[in-house]
Amino acid sequence: MIINFKAYSEAEGARALEIAKLCEQISEENGVKISVCPPMVELSAVAKAVKIPVLSQNVDPHAPGSSTGWVTPSMVRSAGAVGTLINHTEHKVSIDTIEECLELSKGCELVTVVCADTVQAAVKIAHHCPDFIAVEPPDLIGGDISVTSANPQIVESTVESVKSVNGAVSVLCGAGVKTGMDVKTALDLGADGVLLASGVIKAKDQRATLQDLVKYL
Repeated sequence: MIINFKAYSEAEGARALEIAKLCEQISEENGVKISVCPPMVELSAVAKAVKIPVLSQNVDPHAPGSSTGWVTPSMVRSAGAVGTLINHTEHKVSIDTIEECLELSKGCELVTVVCADTVQAAVKIAHHCPDFIAVEPPDLIGGDISVTSANPQIVESTVESVKSVNGAVSVLCGAGVKTGMDVKTALDLGADGVLLASGVIKAKDQRATLQDLVKYL
């Protein structure tokens, strides 16, 4: 389970670390693998403070050097993160950029989670051998209906299609995932895990929400 904090105000400043520590507690209490993607400016602070995997929300296709304002995979690794998201629907890039980011990230030994909005996009990405592909129909992201209910076929088709290209790539399910039943359904559809954001970060009771999310795992 990967929790993306996005740039929500609920995860700004010290609150990012509070949420990360809560995720760590739930992970330890339930024996469930939970990773977090804090805001970029809090990446180092969170990575130093928790034992669960911390991922960057993005990397840019740049090596160390004269790249003012860009986020290099090397920076992310040096900040203590173990992986990164690439091509989230809110930060989309071209397939060529995805390939460059993957190469640089692998060179820094970062785990790569590449987002795809369609089965066809996931298949193209699978040829470039990321560690994970997260299928997220953009119209469902941040909404109240999970992709597992609104479009279960895209989850099943993505799993089948990606595995036919590269069996080593794990598939995550995202978009609208908010409950333990959503998580269970995603796994039943063949996904290896879930990527979610607002369901946790904007929840009134984040602990109760996390406990519900892992209750079937």
